[in-house]
Amino acid sequence: MNRRQFLAATVTTLATPAFAQSGAWPSRGSIRLIAQFPPGGLVDTISRLMAPALSQALGQTVLVENRAGAGGVIGTDFVAKAPADGYTLLVSHASVHVFSTATMPNLPFDPVSDFTHMVQLVEASNVLLVKADSPYRTLQEYLTAARTRPVRFGSSGIGSAPHLLGAMLSGEARAPNLDHVPYRGSAPALQDLLAGSIESFIDPTTTNVAMLRDGMLRCLGISAAARLPAFPNIPTFAEQGFPQLTSGQWLGLSGPKNLPAPIVERLTILVPEILKQSALAARFEDLQTMPRNPAPTGDAFTAIIRREIAEWTAVARQFNISVS
Repeated sequence: MNRRQFLAATVTTLATPAFAQSGAWPSRGSIRLIAQFPPGGLVDTISRLMAPALSQALGQTVLVENRAGAGGVIGTDFVAKAPADGYTLLVSHASVHVFSTATMPNLPFDPVSDFTHMVQLVEASNVLLVKADSPYRTLQEYLTAARTRPVRFGSSGIGSAPHLLGAMLSGEARAPNLDHVPYRGSAPALQDLLAGSIESFIDPTTTNVAMLRDGMLRCLGISAAARLPAFPNIPTFAEQGFPQLTSGQWLGLSGPKNLPAPIVERLTILVPEILKQSALAARFEDLQTMPRNPAPTGDAFTAIIRREIAEWTAVARQFNISVS
């Protein structure tokens, strides 16, 4: 080895110590895929779909680990402070990286600079749900009622995407009596909706597809840009006069900041191809939670996060929504 080759090798080793010391990635132990919300929800569902596909593609076991708490902040912070060696990854979620950033002034991490954002996985629309026997059969009937008397909508928590969406709907429709009822997650809100304790519920489509198909729930509007093929009778908010309400919630694959370039490059090439696998595509279709084509990666994915943080921070300030 000549002097120039020796210096180049030394610089490479110093630049990526975690990767260099551990050998070709992945070569040791299992990879932890952190889901920052409890089992059964959107993040957990997508994590458990992705883990076996990643395991097969990488030739290494990928295990889902739920680290829930504080609206997803605990698990997200865990990954932000994890070693940048590729053995701890995060199914990142707009709920934390965008909506918590917009409403929580003292997050323990920076949603952009403390992470390596690699691939956007899927997007889920939000839906406004009522019971099948609700007197509100259309969005207009629902909003007309909310202009004259209290109509409650549940969400998975203060500062969540459904909370901000409901606040926007209330403001745009001039329905001041549309009252927010926060819950600790979607499951208890859905239980209260079915029990009649609240009149409506805003939540991602994913975890409510089965009840919509079974006819237990009625959907008055969806935040997608176009009607979903599986539910062609459900109108979007946009076509009902609210074009601002077209934002869903994305999930992505992220890691700690300074993740070695060889790992980032491998995953940003591999994961978009995994998302196209027929078995996964069929499950995404079942859940009505779809990847973009092509999937945003690297700087493009990070740019989406930056833009949405700015947009939803403005909404949170407009409606004075803050989580202390």
